Order: sequence, then C-alpha cells, then structure tokens
Amino acid sequence: MKPEEIIQKIEKQLYSAQTDPELVNFGFVESVGDGIVRASGLSNVGYYEEVEFEGDDSLGFALNIDEDFVSIVLLKDSGHIVRGMKVKTTGKVLNIEVSEKLIGRVVSAVGQPIDGKDLKHENAVLYPVEKIAPGIIERSSVDRPLKTGIKAIDSMTPIGRGQRELIIGDRGTGKTAIAIDTIINQKKLDLGLKRVICVYCSIGQKKSNLAAITAKLKDEGAMDYTIVTAATASDPASMQYIAPLAACAIGEYFMDRGEDVLLVYDDLTKHAWAYRQLSLLIKRPAGREAYPGDIFYLHSRLLERASRMSDKRGGGTLTALPIIETQGNDMSAYIPTNVISITDGQIYLEADLFNAGIRPAINVGLSVSRVGGAAQTKSMKQLAGPVRLELSQFRELQSFTQFGSDLDDATIKKLERGKRLTEILKQPQYNPYDELSQILSIFAVTHGLFDDIEIDNIIEVENKLIDYIKTSAPELVKKLSSGAKIESDLSKDLESKIAEFKKINNYGA
Repeated sequence: MKPEEIIQKIEKQLYSAQTDPELVNFGFVESVGDGIVRASGLSNVGYYEEVEFEGDDSLGFALNIDEDFVSIVLLKDSGHIVRGMKVKTTGKVLNIEVSEKLIGRVVSAVGQPIDGKDLKHENAVLYPVEKIAPGIIERSSVDRPLKTGIKAIDSMTPIGRGQRELIIGDRGTGKTAIAIDTIINQKKLDLGLKRVICVYCSIGQKKSNLAAITAKLKDEGAMDYTIVTAATASDPASMQYIAPLAACAIGEYFMDRGEDVLLVYDDLTKHAWAYRQLSLLIKRPAGREAYPGDIFYLHSRLLERASRMSDKRGGGTLTALPIIETQGNDMSAYIPTNVISITDGQIYLEADLFNAGIRPAINVGLSVSRVGGAAQTKSMKQLAGPVRLELSQFRELQSFTQFGSDLDDATIKKLERGKRLTEILKQPQYNPYDELSQILSIFAVTHGLFDDIEIDNIIEVENKLIDYIKTSAPELVKKLSSGAKIESDLSKDLESKIAEFKKINNYGA
C-alpha cells in the first residue's frame, strides 16, 4: 500500500461513526499552572464546555481549542491536578442556576451564596453564561424611562429601559455612586411603571467595598429587589472574567419572564484586565496595550444582550450600566473607546468638577444619550431642552471671563443664571429625587424665579419649595405628575405659586 492510502485508512478508523465515545470525550492533563490546564485528547470538546477531572472536584471550562491541545480555565481548583490525570467533557456549556430565590442574595460568579446563608432554589433554570444576543426582529424600540433620581442625568442624558449607558471617568469621581443611587431610586415607582429587578455585578473590588455597598442597599431597602453578583480582588482571574457573563445570564432569566431588569457592571476595566491575563496565559497573541484582538468582541457580545424585547417575546427589558475607569481623563485609550462605541451613550465624570464640589461631576459637553428624549416624559423633555445649552454657555463664559472685569449686563445675567443652574443640579449621594421634584427645581431656575435667591441658599429654598408645592397645591401636582406637556396656563399657575411661596418666606428681592 502507498503511504497516502495507509494515512487515509487510519484517518477513516479514527474518525468513523463507530469510534468509541470515550476516545473522543476523554483526554489527559499535559501541564497545569496559573489556573490554566493544557490537556491533550478531548477531540469532541466544545467552546465554553464544562470539563471535569477524574477523582478530583476541580471544575473548568474550555476557552481555547488548538489543533493538539485544549486550554482549560479552572473555576474551582483543588490544587491536586497533576500531569497525566484523566479529564472528561460533560456535554454542558458553562451555565448558572437561576431562580426567583436569588433576589436579595449575594452570590459568586458560579451562583454559590457568599453572604453566609444557604440558597435553596425552587423551579431553578440553568442559563448559559454565553448566549447569542436577541436579533433585531425580536426587539422593540426603547421608549420607556428608567429613572435614576439624579437631576442632571434624568434631564440631560435620560436612560431608557433596554438601553446601554456607559458611566466613565477617573478613579474616585463617583461612578459607583451614580449606579447605586439608580438602584435605590427603583424603589420609588411612578406613572404605573413595572418594578425593576436590579443586578449589581462587582468585578475585582475589595471585599470591604462590596460589604459597604451591600450594607447600604440593605439599609435603603433596595435588597428586596436586588441581586449582587461578585468576584472580588482576591478571586482568580477566571472568576472575574465569568462574573459579568453570569450576572447577564441572571438578568436574562428575569427579562425572559417579561420583567424589567437593571444591570450594573462595576467595572468592565477590571473585566478586561482579567481577560487579558487569561489570554496571555493561554498564549493568545497580544495586540494593542497587550490586550488580545477579540477584547472588543468580548464586550460587544456582553453588552448586545441588553435589549427591550418585543411584545411577542414577553416585552421584558435589560438595561445595562457598564462602568469604565479612565487614567488621567484619557477617553482615547483602548478599552474606553471600545465600550463608548458599543454603548448608546455615556455619562462622563470629570475629576476637576468633582474636586470643585460639583457632584455628580458630570461633564455636560461630553455626556450624551443616543436614546434621549424618546425615554422622557413630555414635561421633562420640554424643560430639559434649554438646560444643556445654558450650562454649556455658562461654562464657556466662565472660562472666558475669569480674567476680565468689565462685563455687560446680559453676560452677568447669564453667568448668575448658570451658577444657580449648576447649584440646583448638585445632589447629595443616596438622595434620589422623584420626577415631580426634578421638574419643580428645573422650572424655577430656567424661568428665572431663583435669580434673586442667594447662591448659598439655593438648596435650602429648593427643598422648601418642593415640600410647599406638594402640600399646598394638589391640583398642580396632579397635572405635573401626568407627564404631559406644560402648557402656558399651567406654567403661569406654577410661576404664581412659586412667587407666593417666596413672598410667604421672604425669599428674594
């Protein structure tokens, strides 16, 4: 026989339908180290398939399938894996067990409780951590608001249910604070909107930070509708890599049941670091900033899973708030530009504004929502229109006039209005505002009714005004709460009521 015929005969025997499944689904450990196992054999293994080690309780999944070897990432390592150990496939894609019982719990990236209590699922469903995002036909347009309770966001960069809005900024500028305030605000339901299940995913943070956030959510009563998924800084890179995928699978379970879900990824910078570490260990070629070439694809697969489903698919929504940390306000780095191009807008927090006492430190010029007014009530949309323009003009004038002293009356008036608008948009942490309160505040400033109030007294006057209108003008409150456009008659009534409030309390000139 010719050599070619011998090779063909051997290949036919190796890959025939009668091949013993054990020869296909078993392999042997060739090397182990840094949480990565290289195994030979496993000719029938699939991408993301769970694998088990014979006589050992370690668990891993296949992340790289080469011609001769399979690279297995360990999620649970007993430390007893050695060269020559038998490894077998399970036929299962890496998944997480999900049920209603997860609400109010803190779980790991593989769904194990880490809050010190037992977790007993009822009617649990296994959801794959990696899943193809819904297609265009299965989706609906985003037109319902997801209120953050933060005046600057709900007025200028509104978020819709099913949107992906990036929160980006340097370390310590209040990114997590915005996400936590948004979760707390979901306790206040209005305009007949459905409840929102919140999933907070902590990636690579210190355990003390995670404990503080969980305690705050519990104090505010937000854990009644929140699930915390965590892979802390002490967890291996594999767990930090899986954490946001597992959190997304949990969110999809509730979305598929027709629920509205808010999902916070805190933060995807550390997720990218974990993926880079794993990729370098399994010897994938490094590209820009040592990240592998598919880092964009990784985050796009994850964030594309956020959507608003069509009524045929239950009408559920999954809103994503990914967080990205920048270095020295550099938005042009690899990961920030990647995630900016994937999301439907970004809230950019600036360190200089934060240090100047403007909190939340939102840069109006660089923050945008590509869903915008579609996810706002008509009254908020009408009032918020001039806010961004006035703030932008104020910031320009402020930098232009800081060295000059001779200013005309119109410029002085614009500067004074801008100062009051900046002051009204400041907001303490854990103190979200309902929409009526936001409308009253913005209306008073943009219509010049606070022009004669001292800047130091603005916040005090604002709070008293909101309480006064809510208690003494139920008809006005009812009209404003409907979400309808503010007509001229309603505007005049509101102006006269604010003037009456100022007169009673001796505010202004």
